[in-house]
Amino acid sequence: MKIVVDMNLSPEWIRVLASSGWSAQHWSRIGKGDAEDDEIFRWARENDHIILTQDLDFPQILFAAASGSPSVILLRVDNELDEKVRARVCAAIAKASAKLLTGAILVVDRQRVRLRELPIKPV
Repeated sequence: MKIVVDMNLSPEWIRVLASSGWSAQHWSRIGKGDAEDDEIFRWARENDHIILTQDLDFPQILFAAASGSPSVILLRVDNELDEKVRARVCAAIAKASAKLLTGAILVVDRQRVRLRELPIKPV
């Protein structure tokens, strides 16, 4: 599994994800720091990467595009640097890995973890 870490998250996630066995790159090593979300979205899809972010725009882009990729891991946590949060995120990714590889959005917040397969369909 290959993950691109959005600019709104610490580059420290690279080490955290690598320690769980996943390949990860921080967007700052790939593109411009002020890149539009559409550019990151397009790059992730073209390069078969999952997006790790705190940005609510990515689920909106997925919905608007009715797209089945790229998968998105959306963090809705208070402190992304907290070790317990990181362990919880990695456990959620591991549990959802099969769905993330085929197209899904994984939301990890303070109280729960939600997984939804892509494309997102209107209710």
